[in-house]
Amino acid sequence: MTSPQARLHGIPNCDTVKKARAWLAARGVAHEFIDFKKAAPAEATLRQWLAAVGAEQLLNRKGSTWRALDDAARAAAGQDAGAVALMQAQPSVIKRPVVQWPDGALTVGFDPADWAARTPG
Repeated sequence: MTSPQARLHGIPNCDTVKKARAWLAARGVAHEFIDFKKAAPAEATLRQWLAAVGAEQLLNRKGSTWRALDDAARAAAGQDAGAVALMQAQPSVIKRPVVQWPDGALTVGFDPADWAARTPG
């Protein structure tokens, strides 16, 4: 039986995702990469993420996708249902990477010090 792997969700051309994947690879940390451009996270997954970390941490309000939204879409994202609908329709608005660790923890963004504490070696 194989050991559980980290699941790294992101967009392959995102610089932060590239750094995160390279960091994991350099340390031999097994992980699965899920590209949200190819398959947006399911509604249930997004709701779990929101419950775990909150919209403030999960929504990328600094990126070009957010800046391109109209005021109504931004306002709708203030409620969980609106945030979920927005993230499904435009996954680029999700901060990256989102990592589901084998122990069940969820992190958003790349923090080498935090990740080092979560990985063997």
